[in-house]
Amino acid sequence: MAKNLDYAVLLDYYGDLLTEKQRDIMQLYYYEDLSLSEIAENENISRQGVHDAIKHAEQYLDEFEEKMGLFRKTKVMHDMINAIRSCTAEYREKYSYQKNISEYTGKILKIVDEGDELFG
Repeated sequence: MAKNLDYAVLLDYYGDLLTEKQRDIMQLYYYEDLSLSEIAENENISRQGVHDAIKHAEQYLDEFEEKMGLFRKTKVMHDMINAIRSCTAEYREKYSYQKNISEYTGKILKIVDEGDELFG
């Protein structure tokens, strides 16, 4: 079973919406990089049971993302912040001789940096 590491990110966003057992298995699989057999031994269930739990949890994570879109929205917001930063820095460099422009672009860049820290 090949790992899709997008699920590790979705687990960060929506892991608390899974059952405790599903969350534990997903964390062992994606964060701890344990094999299905290792998880089965740790959890006292069959390897097939681990496989099924992972597949069901992945389906739930897909559904959560489809309905709420938090990962997608965060990525879009992060891309927008980077675009604003880039445009502002370019504008500031091009028109740095004008005091007001330099002052305002500095404020914009500060706001963008704060937003980027928030949405990381």
